[in-house]
This record gives sequence, C-alpha cells and structure tokens, in this order.
Amino acid sequence: MKIRDRIKEFRRVKAGLLRPHPNNWRTHPPAQRDALRGVLAEIGYAGALLARELPDGSLELIDGHLRAETTPDADVPVLILDLDEREAKKLLAVLDPLAAMAESNDEALAELLAHVETESDAVRAMLDEMLGNHDAPEGGAGLAGGTDRDIDVPEAFQVVVECRDENQQRAVFERLTGEGFECRLLTL
Repeated sequence: MKIRDRIKEFRRVKAGLLRPHPNNWRTHPPAQRDALRGVLAEIGYAGALLARELPDGSLELIDGHLRAETTPDADVPVLILDLDEREAKKLLAVLDPLAAMAESNDEALAELLAHVETESDAVRAMLDEMLGNHDAPEGGAGLAGGTDRDIDVPEAFQVVVECRDENQQRAVFERLTGEGFECRLLTL
C-alpha cells in the first residue's frame, strides 16, 4: 500500500481567521470546553489544527474547531492539508470515530494518571471520569489530590434554523455570529 503525505505546509494563523467547516458535526459540552481551557492554561498548544486552503486563500478547518473557538485571538499551529472538498469531508467524518476505536489498558492508564497533577477542577474531573471514579483513593480524594465535588452544568438554550440552501445558511450564521451569538453550522 502506498501512503501519501497530505501535509503541504505548516503555518501559524490567527485562530479567528480559520473558517469552521460547514459540515462539522461535533458539539462541545461545557465540561469539555472547561477541560480544554484548563489544559491550554497548564500546557498550552501541543498539537496542530488541521485545515485546507480554499480557492480564495482562506483556510477551512477540518480538526480543531473548539481550540480555534476557545482562542480566537491567538496565533495557532495549523497543518495545511492538500485535500479536496470530498476528501476533507471524509477526514472530518472519520477522525474522531477512528480515535474513539482505541481501547484502554486500565492498568497502564491508572499508572499514568497517578503521575498527573493539575490545578484545574475541570481537568481533574475529566481525569477522574476516565477511571470511572472507582479508582479514586479512599476518603474522597480524586486524582492529583483533589476532592469529590459537584459540577454545575449550566442550562443551554438553542435555536435551530432551517435554511433553504448553503448560501442562506452561511448568511444566517454570519449575521448571528456578528451579533455575538455562539453558532455552529450543521448540514443534515
């Protein structure tokens, strides 16, 4: 089997200039957003976003939507891929499910997490959840010396707008984001 290298360039790009893929199907709940902010605060960027260059020179995200959304004013690492629209949609569809197919070695995970410390409550909650909370030490202490705590998940109010075509969808998206609303594009 011949494997092609589809990475054509590496750039640092202001995250707010990256265009979200109109078919991005992933949503990001508050706990994930908080955990990402915690990781970015404690470690920073340690991986590149994936994008493809459109004919007008703009960059369309394939992977890294939440990171770009979280740090819109930051110059972020981006791998520019040599993909056409069809290939970009395929990669967008398979990246996360492919990673989710990996299985866990619970013993190795517990050993790794025994050495991980964090100051972020959201990251601590994520790490505790990875072990199903059943491996937390006696006395209520979670990983990295934390304590059990309730996590408040705020209510989310959403509106779904059906559009007649992609042009109208983009216009509604741009208008609402311009008014300060947090929006995602979905195509069903």
